[in-house]
Amino acid sequence: MTVQNESGTTTTTGVLLTDAAAGKAKALLDQEGREDLSLRIAVQPGGCAGLRYQLFFDDRSLDGDLTDDFGGVTLAVDRMSAPYVGGATIDFVDTIEKQGFTIDNPNATGSCACGDSFN
Repeated sequence: MTVQNESGTTTTTGVLLTDAAAGKAKALLDQEGREDLSLRIAVQPGGCAGLRYQLFFDDRSLDGDLTDDFGGVTLAVDRMSAPYVGGATIDFVDTIEKQGFTIDNPNATGSCACGDSFN
């Protein structure tokens, strides 16, 4: 499945990894000296709103994975998570208030107060 998102970028995963997020992920991979890992976004049951994101480096390739390359970083989405994250944007913020990866998902109809889960 190939999707064109709001920014006009065509992706197989339906997810956009911003330049800031790709740069941070690439720096982390370079720091570890691992070129065999992909950045995986998955959706799992849990959290107070029903579903929880998982964003992690993975050395596995699952049957049915959708993948895209962003600046030398392979983004992987398993086929069960793809419908939940299609159209989402993963960014990296580094401000005095917060630091880390963020996920802006237009499919999420609500989230919990802690921002860790969605529905």
